[in-house]
Amino acid sequence: MSSTKLVPETRLMAEEELSADDAWHTLRREGGWCLLRDAFIRFRYGDGFSHARALALQLCLAVVPFLIALTGLISDLGVTEGGRVVADTVLALTPGQSESVVQELLGDAKRIERAGELALTLGLLTGLVALTMTMAQIERGANRIYGVERDRPAVAKYVRAAILAVTAGVPALIGFLILVGGGAMGHSVQRHYEWGGFANAAWNVVRWPLSLGLTVLAVAVLFRHAPRRRQPGLSWLFFGAAIATVLWWLTSLLLAGYVRFSGDFGQTYGPLTAMMALMIWANLTGIALFGGLAFAAQLEAMRIGVEEPAQPDLWEPEAEREEALDTGEMTAL
Repeated sequence: MSSTKLVPETRLMAEEELSADDAWHTLRREGGWCLLRDAFIRFRYGDGFSHARALALQLCLAVVPFLIALTGLISDLGVTEGGRVVADTVLALTPGQSESVVQELLGDAKRIERAGELALTLGLLTGLVALTMTMAQIERGANRIYGVERDRPAVAKYVRAAILAVTAGVPALIGFLILVGGGAMGHSVQRHYEWGGFANAAWNVVRWPLSLGLTVLAVAVLFRHAPRRRQPGLSWLFFGAAIATVLWWLTSLLLAGYVRFSGDFGQTYGPLTAMMALMIWANLTGIALFGGLAFAAQLEAMRIGVEEPAQPDLWEPEAEREEALDTGEMTAL
């Protein structure tokens, strides 16, 4: 249950009144720190942390099948057809005691190849279903942050979620794969192919803007189409989307660096290192996404004139009520 104030739809405003220039003027007029404070209040009273945890669970349920699909791709490709490159990428994404499993998958036995094809197929199908559930959870969290208490009807909600899974979820996961495992992928190509040196150099230049572009695309699509309301143009949503993208990139890079270069994390969790890193990353992803949505919602609310981000607290403790009554009686005397 959300106690945020509803952000009215801006149907009566002309398109030029919700442009990036108008958003910038609103931001300057209200003050960046004030908007950040009110956005955090909207995030908190919209149960942003709870929705981020729920999103993290769904995201983990989506990422794990895709990792299984990657392991199936390893055995399907084999040693000589790119399997080594995929294996090195999987090892970069799954720190911990996973090297022996990956090496076993590089065997060329027919049984392993058939198992790899099955893992690839089932992993992709299961991952897409779980990713659809993830998009549905994003709609729920976005609606509560905007003050919308009900989601779309079930059929419309999950059809839209399936479309968002392909148009936003898959690009976001690919962007994360490139961001965290792109370096290992490039080094692996350099080791296993004659032309690998040139490819690695070119890849190190391309992968950063490519990952950023995929992330921006995913965030823009989610901000525009996830909430159950008529959203303003993408130029107006730019500031909230930029905050979400920067937070997601920073947390992903910092977490990946900490897990890779800190021995304490791996020693603490042992075989569970990859899963713990995934759970932390998924939770931080949810906070970044809903935090950016809260900023975009509050910016639009301020433009319309809804300055308070949350409903007033109607609950009054018994002690405070009695004190107020005593004060009133003393005043009457």
